[in-house]
Amino acid sequence: MKALSPELQAHLDTGATTLAWCWRITRADGVRFGFTDHDRALSFAGTEFEPESGFAASEIRATGDLAVDAQDAEGVLSSDRITETDIRDGLWDNAEVELWRVNWSDPSQRVLMRQGAIGQIRRGRLAFVAEVRSLAHLLGQSVGRTFQATCDAVVGDARCGVDLDDPAFHGTGSIGTLSGDRSFTASGLDGFASGWFAFGTITWTSGANAGRRAEISGHGRDAGSVTLSLLEAPVRPLTEGDGFTIRAGCDKSAATCTAKFANIANFRGFPHIPGQDTVLRYAKSDGGHDGGVL
Repeated sequence: MKALSPELQAHLDTGATTLAWCWRITRADGVRFGFTDHDRALSFAGTEFEPESGFAASEIRATGDLAVDAQDAEGVLSSDRITETDIRDGLWDNAEVELWRVNWSDPSQRVLMRQGAIGQIRRGRLAFVAEVRSLAHLLGQSVGRTFQATCDAVVGDARCGVDLDDPAFHGTGSIGTLSGDRSFTASGLDGFASGWFAFGTITWTSGANAGRRAEISGHGRDAGSVTLSLLEAPVRPLTEGDGFTIRAGCDKSAATCTAKFANIANFRGFPHIPGQDTVLRYAKSDGGHDGGVL
């Protein structure tokens, strides 16, 4: 049950209300936005809520169990604060959402109706529809470590300990010839073995994607030519000459951790854990009981 201030309760008791919905959204990069379905701007708690975005929402649904309640928020791509490029860049993914019911004639009379996060975003040519998930969605996230043969650390993070700024794991270059929207030849990487940067990351230092990072799915060398393939095509098209910084990747295996990074002491997997074949084993009279893979 929501606790209403005496002033807001008195306003509701009059039967003739002046209420509006307000959404306060905080993106992962810390930028905060305010939107309202009222026809003029509202302001409270240090946030300006703009009406020009065409932001509207579906009904609020709430259940008593642990199911994730969801609400759709629809907006037109006309506000200069909501752009298609930012949506495609993922800046709005999992953004924190506060939904307020506000007396627009006196914004000090308000109540917080829901807190959640933006989930799936569906885009059209002129509009978008964002799913607003309740806080119950946090209960569906995996917590803790996974017992598996491969490493569960991210290469270069504090648990891994590898310094990816070491010249052995770090390089710079530029795009030579494009062979698709996410594949190209690269210059400046002749000193690295084929596959060295597979599963690594590339950060663009110039061009339309400057400042953005992408994952590398493949790195090869053929007749002196170095080719790179990205896991996903960038939001903005690549062009020849775009500069980048590239860092080595890891396939999470103990063998790679040892041979490539000499970092087996920090390996965060369980390379000797029994696999699924152990469950499927059966008794044999002619051996096969040495613990090896069948």
